[in-house]
Amino acid sequence: MIMRILVSTTANVGHFEPLLGIARACRDAGHEVRVAAPRSFDATVARTGFPFQPFDDAPPELIGPVMSRLPELSFEEANATVVREVFGRIDAQAALPALAAAVEAWRPDVIVREPAELGSLAVAERAGIPQIQVAIGMAEMVRLFAGQLVEPLTDLATMAGLPDDSLNRALAGVPTLSSVPEVLDRAGDVAFSDDAVTYRFREDPPAPAATPLPQWGDPGLPLVYVTFGSVTGSLPPFAGVFRQALDGLADLPVRVLMTVGRQVSITDLGPVPANARVEPWWPQTDVLAEAALVLGHGGYGTTMGAITAGVPQVVAPIFTTDQAVNARHIAAVGAGRAVSPGPDVVVRACQEVQSVLEDPSYRHRAAVVAAAIAALPSTADTVAVIRRIAGITTSRVRAGIPARPHAQ
Repeated sequence: MIMRILVSTTANVGHFEPLLGIARACRDAGHEVRVAAPRSFDATVARTGFPFQPFDDAPPELIGPVMSRLPELSFEEANATVVREVFGRIDAQAALPALAAAVEAWRPDVIVREPAELGSLAVAERAGIPQIQVAIGMAEMVRLFAGQLVEPLTDLATMAGLPDDSLNRALAGVPTLSSVPEVLDRAGDVAFSDDAVTYRFREDPPAPAATPLPQWGDPGLPLVYVTFGSVTGSLPPFAGVFRQALDGLADLPVRVLMTVGRQVSITDLGPVPANARVEPWWPQTDVLAEAALVLGHGGYGTTMGAITAGVPQVVAPIFTTDQAVNARHIAAVGAGRAVSPGPDVVVRACQEVQSVLEDPSYRHRAAVVAAAIAALPSTADTVAVIRRIAGITTSRVRAGIPARPHAQ
């Protein structure tokens, strides 16, 4: 039986990409898949080939005042503010009307959402449609996220015409698809619980582009891959991290490949040390095949890409709590070192590189986690999980029977 699957995301590439493999697997299995996202994300969705179901972006007049406060706040306060006010209130409330109309018109059998897109949480609960969230981080981060959303979800429930506590209860019980192996999820997490309904799977890495790395420096030296993700370059307060990394690694016996994104002018970075090469972008799979170490910011894509390839890491969280959480887990599992957040975090991270390269235990532990990932079910296997979760509604909707009532 063909399912109708609505995949819902915020306008964030790092949040959308973990959904894509699952969406493609569902489409390849013959199911109908649509992607719901803010209107500003239309070009990104169009490149995937999925039908686009747009909803409203957050109003700039609401987002602007919140974002302007962030530089005055501590690392922890700034992150909590973004979760509560941006994801929990402004984004979710802007998305709700169009999402509700789309669900009413198309009647999907299941909603697959990323944790920061909360309008679809309310719509699914109101319409009685099963939902699944796809983790974009450790289970610890999912708990922290939920803890910061209690009041915003109460407000969203009222807006959606639901009982006050309904969305917080729904979020607590939502099944989760996660590409994080249990050995990494448990590491350093004293509150880890087996009670959560989590289905673990192995993300399919992109096929290597077969593009040889550029030639620079001494090819006999270990390759250090430096990346701070796709967003850092667009954030003026953090523009200096690229220069700090180049200077911090310039005198080490390593080759450095740094990617800075397409919003950073390589010329503006100044002189590039002889042991370094700077590119706007390079296929991560190709770099990781040759890398001896990754120096990164703890973003989900970088963290999981490196550990899946069995490459040790030095993690320098720059601007979000999930980066700090990912860093702690990598350190706790023994696959690298975490540096505490702060203005000089990248400088301090560079000071850890040589000792990690010289200690084979880090690569060994990274290989252990990589083996655990390789043993997980494939992305294609998530289709059967989604089918089971959607099963009751699928049979009822196709038979013209009203969907189950939302929980009271």
